[in-house]
Amino acid sequence: MLHVEDHANRGAIGESRRDAVLAIARRLIAAASPNPPGDTHEVAEVAADCIRESIPTAEVTLHRTSDIVTNVVVRVRGRGPGKRVVFNGHLDTYPLGDLSAWTTDPAGEVRGSRLYGRGSADMKGGIAASMVALAALADHADSWSGEAVLTLGGDEESMGPLGTKWLMDNVPYAVGDAVIIGDAGSPSVLRFGEKGFIWIEITASGRPAHGAHVHLGDNAIDRLRKALDRLEGAFGALSVKAPAAVTEAIARSKAISEPLAGSGEAETLGRLTVNIGTISGGISPNLVPADAKAAADIRIPVGLSLEAVEEALASALDGPGIAYSVQRRFAPSFTPPDHRLVRSCAAAAERVLGTPVAVNMRVGGSDSRWFRMADLPTIVYGPTPHGMGGPDEYVEIDELDQVARVHALTALDILTAQEA
Repeated sequence: MLHVEDHANRGAIGESRRDAVLAIARRLIAAASPNPPGDTHEVAEVAADCIRESIPTAEVTLHRTSDIVTNVVVRVRGRGPGKRVVFNGHLDTYPLGDLSAWTTDPAGEVRGSRLYGRGSADMKGGIAASMVALAALADHADSWSGEAVLTLGGDEESMGPLGTKWLMDNVPYAVGDAVIIGDAGSPSVLRFGEKGFIWIEITASGRPAHGAHVHLGDNAIDRLRKALDRLEGAFGALSVKAPAAVTEAIARSKAISEPLAGSGEAETLGRLTVNIGTISGGISPNLVPADAKAAADIRIPVGLSLEAVEEALASALDGPGIAYSVQRRFAPSFTPPDHRLVRSCAAAAERVLGTPVAVNMRVGGSDSRWFRMADLPTIVYGPTPHGMGGPDEYVEIDELDQVARVHALTALDILTAQEA
C-alpha cells in the first residue's frame, strides 16, 4: 500500500505555501459573511475568484440556494479515473458583536505572526488552507488519479440544510471516498468524530395573580425551573456504551488534546451535557408570571442514541403547563480511528509538525455530520481558534500553512492509494 512518504512528488505537493494561504485568507475575511443574517453571496464570489486565479484548470460553479445563501463547488481532475477526495468548509461566520471591543480590524489585519479578523479561525483560514492544498494537487495533477473537490457551504453556523447538505444532495461530485474539513481545532489534534446534539425550546404556562396573592396563581417560572431540574435526573440515568476504539482514542489523546482544548475535555466527550442557553419569563416582580420559556443545547456522546435521549426528555418534561419542541437534532458520528483516512492524515501531520499528534473526538459540531450520515469517511483538521466568536479573533499564520500542507499530503495519499 502506497504511503505519503513514498510518493515521488510528496516534497513538492507538501511544501510550504505560507504567502499564498495568507493572501487568500485575507481576501476571504475582507468579504464579511456574518450569520445572522448569513449572506454568503459576496464571499462566495471572492472564493471563486481566488480559485480561478490560482487554479486555471479548475471547474468552478456557484450554487445559490436562497436569497442569502450561495455555495461554491470546485473540481480538479487528475490524470485519469480514480478516487475522489472532497475538501469542505463553510463560508459563514459568527457576527462581529460589539465593534468597540475590537482592537484590530475585523476585516483582516496581520500583526506579527497572527492573522486577525472575523472568520480567521472559524473558518476562512481553514478554507484558505484547503484551497492552497487543492492548488498544490492541481500543480501536479499528472501524478495522481481521480478528482479533488472543494465544497464551500453557506449556512453551517446555523446548522442549516442549504449549504453542504444541499450540495451533497444536488451535485454528484460533492461527495467522495474521503472528506477533509479544515474547521477550527489544532494542527496537533486530528478529529475523527463529534458529539451529537438536540436543541430544544421549553415553554411553561401558569395562572397569573398578584405577587401578594400567590395562593391564587400558578407560577410559570417555578414550573419551568422544576422541569429543568428534572432533566438532570432523567439524563443522569442514561448509560453511555461507546465502542472501545473511541474511548481508547479519547484516553490516548488526553495528554496532547486537553492542554489545547481545556482540562476536562476527555470527560466531556464521554458524557451527555446540557446547557440552558436562554431563559425568560414574567413582566414584574409583584406579579405571578403566566408564561416562561427556556432554550437548551443538549450534546450527546458516541454510545448514546438520539432515541434514548428523546425518551428521557419526554419523560422529564411531562408535567402540567410544560411543553417543548425540538429545533434541531443530530446523532453523534465518527469515522473509525483506525480508518485509512485517519491514519493518512495523522502520518502527514506528524511529518509536517515533526511531533506526534492526537487522534480524538470533537466536542463541537460541524458539517462533518452530513458526510458521516451518508457513511463517508470524514475528518476535521484545522488551525487553533483564538477568540473564536469574540473580538480580536485570530489564527497563527504558520498554522494555516501547516494545515494546507497536511491537507495536500493526506489527499495525495488517498488519491494514489492502491487497492490491497
